[in-house]
Amino acid sequence: MHALSPRRSAGFSLIELVIVVVIIGIIGAIAIPRLSRGAAGAADSKLAGDLAVLRNAIDLYAAEHNGTFPTLAHIRQQLTMYTDSQGGYAASKTANHIYGPYIRKIPAVSVGPRQGATGFGTADGANVGWFYNETTGVITCNASTETDTSGKLYIDY
Repeated sequence: MHALSPRRSAGFSLIELVIVVVIIGIIGAIAIPRLSRGAAGAADSKLAGDLAVLRNAIDLYAAEHNGTFPTLAHIRQQLTMYTDSQGGYAASKTANHIYGPYIRKIPAVSVGPRQGATGFGTADGANVGWFYNETTGVITCNASTETDTSGKLYIDY
């Protein structure tokens, strides 16, 4: 016959539960900072992508307008509407307005103090998200002192 042994309950001991909770805490402490860096990296990538789209639109406009870049005063309309050879714009295609549109809408800045702004300017202002030079066609983000996750200035994108 078998000797009778004391019965052991089928549940977890307090030590086992504490060990599992500590392990979950360690995993959480490692994973949460990595996830938050990923969100910051996403904003950096969005900015780089938006600048590429804007620069391509400006370059295409210049190619179709004999090397003339959109004007600062009318860049929004000249990129999002139909244009004629002189840069005049119209909401729909006409016999004269045969170029464009080059972009559907102006993207909002995704980083820095002017996050969400879509305006153009040569200096900081209330809704100025993009710095634009109509002579050279250069466009940058209005975030002159802020940096990305690697330390690069957003204005240098």
